[in-house]
Amino acid sequence: MKKFFISLLASICSFGTLQAQETAYLFSYFINDSRDGLHLAYSRDGLKWTALNNGNSYLAPAVGKDKLMRDPSICQAPDGTFHMVWTSSWTDRIIGYASSKDLINWSEQRAIPVMMHEPEAHNCWAPELFYDEPTQTYYIFWATTIPGRHKEVPTSESEKGLNHRIYYVTTKDFKEFSSTQMFFNPDFSVIDAAIVKDNKSQDLIMVVKNENSNPPEKNLRITRSRDITHGFPTEVSAPITGDYWAEGPAPLFVGDTLYVYFDKYRDHRYGAVRSLDHGKTWEDISDQTSFPQGIRHGTAFAVDEAVLDKLLQTANPE
Repeated sequence: MKKFFISLLASICSFGTLQAQETAYLFSYFINDSRDGLHLAYSRDGLKWTALNNGNSYLAPAVGKDKLMRDPSICQAPDGTFHMVWTSSWTDRIIGYASSKDLINWSEQRAIPVMMHEPEAHNCWAPELFYDEPTQTYYIFWATTIPGRHKEVPTSESEKGLNHRIYYVTTKDFKEFSSTQMFFNPDFSVIDAAIVKDNKSQDLIMVVKNENSNPPEKNLRITRSRDITHGFPTEVSAPITGDYWAEGPAPLFVGDTLYVYFDKYRDHRYGAVRSLDHGKTWEDISDQTSFPQGIRHGTAFAVDEAVLDKLLQTANPE
């Protein structure tokens, strides 16, 4: 009997190890001016990221004024479908949308007219997707400047007139959408919001960029909420990034370690910070990470190993 229990315990431990190995991580991103579309990279440890498809695009942009595919944000639905939104132009009032079962073959692209009711809206930048499990609802949120709408902040001459806030819509099927509403309205210009769920505390952690330009902030901060329907506190943390300009945060839990990847855009390189205590303290680990050449703003997300296996077996889908 003792041998049986030892054998059973060994089997359980082996199964647990197998389960842990069944998770892989993907990163959606763009390169250059984003006109060639969606790029994907993968990792198994959250530190080393390798380009898929020989660094080639999986999907060329087809909607928007400028037909760009900047800031691609991907969220996997409970049924396995991958939904993606992206920035289609520097000055569009729409965002791009497409879906896929395998990240290789994509649906027809559509424009979601999230700010068409606001004729003075300057842009729709860096849309992000988040699926709220309790309400089975998708949140799409992005940054927009509407001149004269928000509390003014001092700006540099090069960014005169830009004063962003985060807006959102919700949907359950990507066919019908709620009306556009304010999502996050702090006392600073804010862009690049991204949310990750902390499964240990059940908190939602939102990373945002303080975009103030005079004096320049250009750093990443966090705020937390227990319930997305109640919004997020506008009193944010101190900067979690260092003495450099950072944008495009992509938060990802790998086990109990929280990574936030970001674009050190003035340095033309990618960076990362890490928290081992669920967002209380942070360390810069940029020198411990590697990314594909030219990687720009996207999202990091976990998938089953089978999803990655298929991507690794398929090259040049177009």
